Amino acid sequence: MQVHTSFTMVAGAPVIAVDGVVDLAAVGQLHGDLARAVRRHPGVTLVVDLDGVEVLDDAGLGVLLGAAAAARSSGGDLEVVATHPTMRDRLAVTRFDRAVVVRDTIA
Repeated sequence: MQVHTSFTMVAGAPVIAVDGVVDLAAVGQLHGDLARAVRRHPGVTLVVDLDGVEVLDDAGLGVLLGAAAAARSSGGDLEVVATHPTMRDRLAVTRFDRAVVVRDTIA
């Protein structure tokens, strides 16, 4: 299965919804999509919605951390939305949630 991303605006914030499997095979595409979003929206907080993600491996976490660093370098930030307990546990166990804000909702 591939990873798919889609872009929308919610309450004035750019939201990148990610669906599918985020693993080593998919990180190149995800990296490119997130990098484009950061370049298009400097100085704002990007929201990455992970509710459609079935698998998120360590390479995928690394891409998200890199995108957060790039957003911060441009004067903005990156936050993640995860409502499923399994995904929230993954983000907590890896301590990802200490580096990037993890929210319950998009708005």
